[in-house]
Amino acid sequence: MTFQPYRELGRTGFRTTRLGIGDLADRAVPIETCVTTLQRALDAGLNLVDTAPNYEDGYSEQIVGRALRGRRDGVFLIDKIDHLHEPVAPQVDASLQRLALDHTDLFAFHACSTLADVQRLLAPGGGFDQLAAEVQKGRVRFRGLSSHHPLVLRAAIESGACDVVMFPIGPFVDRRYETEILPLCKARGVGSVCFKTFGAGKLLGDTEGYQRPLSVRPRGKLSSGGDSSGEASGTALLPRLTVEQCVRYTLTVDPDVTLLGLSFPNEQDLAWAAARAFVPFSAAELATVREFAAKAIEGKGDIWWNPPS
Repeated sequence: MTFQPYRELGRTGFRTTRLGIGDLADRAVPIETCVTTLQRALDAGLNLVDTAPNYEDGYSEQIVGRALRGRRDGVFLIDKIDHLHEPVAPQVDASLQRLALDHTDLFAFHACSTLADVQRLLAPGGGFDQLAAEVQKGRVRFRGLSSHHPLVLRAAIESGACDVVMFPIGPFVDRRYETEILPLCKARGVGSVCFKTFGAGKLLGDTEGYQRPLSVRPRGKLSSGGDSSGEASGTALLPRLTVEQCVRYTLTVDPDVTLLGLSFPNEQDLAWAAARAFVPFSAAELATVREFAAKAIEGKGDIWWNPPS
């Protein structure tokens, strides 16, 4: 499929596809297989790729660098600054070496989720000033931040230092991301790249997140709004949503980019089919999906992408 139409990524001037390609590193999978999987997504037309040093200890960056070899033009590449309070330049050096590239489009401060952290980054001489120096050197084009806290995101957006921010949007996230942060991005011309559409996999299956089996399995029954496939004889599945419900929810909320971890071809095909068939949910349908999501995620461990209440 061809992912049309393109949309503006905030004020960057880059026209991006609605779906982006998230972390797909798995050291249990040969690197050439991972590279081929990423290139399959690029061949399908997706043009935004996200990585970070701590995704499998640099393995993700190596995969991305190989996949983009000879096809760097037309792809918006996001990398991260993992260590928020260490000098920026050496971290940029290391990432570019692993990528085997001379620049990225965006470096984002990774998982900055306390006000103290963002204030330190925004202080004179802090991380954002150091990253501005990397922009001047041509090693990155834009600055950004990813966060699991709406108040941190608000401070970063209102500072004017961020060209793009990354945050959760999906059927089970703190509603402030959706009702406050996303509208603020649109008002300020800040790009929005959003993750946790599947709730780290918790909404789709019986997992504590990212394919980790539940350590304790609560008793459950099928949700009338979820996926009943795979029910074992005599054993009810825990409630779950479908890929189509999750992708449709996030596309309806309408961030600039919905970032999905598409690690295998079958996962890619399901997500692309959902995007191809997309029709926006009504407000009532969004509320119903949120109700199902609350049931699907219950008993599946820490929801680390939402701040404590």
